[in-house]
Parts: sequence; structure tokens; C-alpha cells
Amino acid sequence: MLAFRLEGRCSIDATSTLMKRFNLSYSSVGTISQTLSKIGKSLPHTLKNKGDNISLLVFAGDEIFCKKKPILITVDPVSSAILRIELSDQRTALKWGNHFNAIQTNGFKAVALVSDEGKGLRAAQKNVLPDILWQADSYHAIAHRLGEWCHRLERSAYSAIDKEYQCEVLFYSENKRHDVFENAVIYKQAVENSNKIINCYDEFNYLYHCLIHELTLFDSSGNLRHCHRVKENIELILALIDTLNHKKISQAISSIRKVLDNLLNYFDEAKKIIKHCQTFDIEGEALKLLCLAWQWNKAEIKAKVKKRKQRAIKQKQFYSELAEGLIGEGYEYLKEKVEGELDKIIQASSMVECINSILRPYLNNAKNQINQHFLNIFMFYHNHRRYHAGKRKNKTPMEILTGEKQKEDWIDILIKTIDEKEPDFFSE
Repeated sequence: MLAFRLEGRCSIDATSTLMKRFNLSYSSVGTISQTLSKIGKSLPHTLKNKGDNISLLVFAGDEIFCKKKPILITVDPVSSAILRIELSDQRTALKWGNHFNAIQTNGFKAVALVSDEGKGLRAAQKNVLPDILWQADSYHAIAHRLGEWCHRLERSAYSAIDKEYQCEVLFYSENKRHDVFENAVIYKQAVENSNKIINCYDEFNYLYHCLIHELTLFDSSGNLRHCHRVKENIELILALIDTLNHKKISQAISSIRKVLDNLLNYFDEAKKIIKHCQTFDIEGEALKLLCLAWQWNKAEIKAKVKKRKQRAIKQKQFYSELAEGLIGEGYEYLKEKVEGELDKIIQASSMVECINSILRPYLNNAKNQINQHFLNIFMFYHNHRRYHAGKRKNKTPMEILTGEKQKEDWIDILIKTIDEKEPDFFSE
């Protein structure tokens, strides 16, 4: 039942059908629904730290929406473990405050919070976590606000070119129903308009990609870039984009300027991590090469366009091979160690978006009729399931979070967890 529902991402109806096919007991829709609800009710929706010491983590918080109801979720972006997930009727400062308090009560303390500028979430951070660093989500701050304009302006440019072409055809047409002088004026206006829109698109597209590039940590030599220079460059690029005199884009730029002071805090964390990496048994140049390979690996993951992805792969391989040549024996160990440290540099709450993409199929096949009990099961499944691909391959979120090897399957662990609370649960 659990395997079909969670691993197979089946709806309750589909789970029932499959269980009946294999002549399994408790296969009716009603029984499955009741059983899953009872299991979910026995599981917590806040992860408990079972270690002796308080665990210091970066919190990545955001909302996922189930119809109009928000699901408040906080994740450890390094391990991808869900710290708390709750179906709420509001996303106010009070709700988020209780959310963060519950996590800390269970043994996880925030050293930084990465999130967008949601009013309730930000107010809760100021009230409940006033002493921690807030890192504005770089994706929501810039790419979310400006990225779509690349496509919009491109579509506008093609539309203007098409209109110019139609006016040109009309001007040179032998059809004399229209005044030649009038057609010439219309054609001239169309040419001027298309040139204006094309120039706007070209300039914006170039400046936008320059802006995104400024968010990268390392320069072409592998040196950590200076935060104050990055900020100055971003301010200059925003000012240049503003000269395009596009009202809606200017409004987006105004919003970016409001969060700019909190947008580059990850550079400070990167400085500490690079300093720590320098204590490893590794040459300075080799460390720089590993940093560049790591940065290009991130670019490969983020790339949506095939050519950019291919370029990122080539660059990653190039710097990795150079680093391997310098380091020689022990390369794999040092590479993993350095990358593990660099992965602690968090500049966006994109891990919550990853959780959203995992959770979304369940919301869809349940027609968004999800309750807290199912979210409890989902959280347990996600935290204890083993990744089959990617940089976390063959590891579970809990293994990465705790550093302890998980020897059992997630279903076996779930059954033991429920047995500890309700010994008679599975004997009913």
C-alpha cells in the first residue's frame, strides 16, 4: 500500500486496483484511505533531532499551494531533509512564527534563513529569528522578476518584425486601393517601431545575463569575487536597464533594489568556507580549479538551453581534469570534501521548489484534496528514501543530515516508528 502510494505515486483508486490485481488484503478504496490516514496521524510533521546536541542549520522556507491553501515548508537545503511541513489556512507572521518555533523546539536551530520576500515569512523571521542572517532568495529577487521579460521582449520583437513585413508588402503592392503616401508613412512607422523594440530586447537581454553572471561566486581564475564590487556592478546594471524606460521592468528593478542589501550575504559565508577549505591538504591553484569545476557543475544543473548545458559540461570537465592533474593521488577524496563544503553556500530556496516538484504529482492525482496526515507520510518518505540519481545518489536525506548510515528501507523504519508509539497498530 505504501509502496504503490508513495513510490509509485498512485492515487488511492490506482493503489486499490493494483492491490486487487495482486490479491492483497485491505485493497478497498475506503480501507486504503482509512489506513493511510491512521498512519499519517501517527507520524509527526516536524522532524526531531535525536542527537545529543542542537543541530545548526540553514533554513530554506517557502509556501507550496494546494488550490488556495498554503503548505508551509522548511527544508535543510544541504541534505534536502524536510524539517517541517504543514497544511495551513493562512501564511501570516503568526503561523510562520509558530512554524519556526516548532522546528527549534525539536532540536534544530537556524543560523540563517533563505527565503523570498513574503510578508508573513519575513515578519516571522524578524519576530522569532531576529538574530540570524536573512539571505534574500536570488532566484525570486532577480530571475523571477526579470527573467520572463527576455521571452516577452523577444516575442514583441518578432511581432514587430512581422508587422513591418506586412507594411512593406502593402507599400510595394500593386494594389492601388490605398494611398501610396499613407502606405509609406505606415511602413516608415513600422520600421522605426520594430527597430526600437529589437534594440530594447537586445539591450535588455545582454544586461540581464550580465546581471545573472554577477551572482556567481568565482571569477575566471577561481578567485572568490569581492562582494562590494559585485554590488556596485549590480547597481550599475540595474541603472542601465532602467534607462530603457520600460514601466513594468522599472517597477521590478525598484523591488530588486529594496532587497539588494540582503541579496549577497552568501558571499560572506563563501569567504568562511574557502578559508576552511584552505586548511585541507591541497594546493591553492588546485583549490581554485575545484571551485571553478563546482561552479560550472551548478551552471550545468541550472541550464535550460542545450548549448549552455553542453558548454557548462565541457568547462566542468576541463577544470576537473586540470585539478586532478595537479592533485594526483587523493583527488576524489579532496574533490568530495571541497564540494561538500561549497554546497553549504546557499543563495536561494530552490530546494523547496525541488520538494514542490516531488509533491506536485501527489497533489494532482488527489485533485488537491490533500490533508495533513498525507503530508506527514510524504515527509517521512522523502526524508528516508534513497536517491537514485544526482549528487545525492545512493544516499537518503537523513543520512546526509545526520552523517549516520541508514541500513533499513524507509517502510521498515516507518513501521518501527509507529510500533514504538502504538504497539498494536499493525495487529488490528
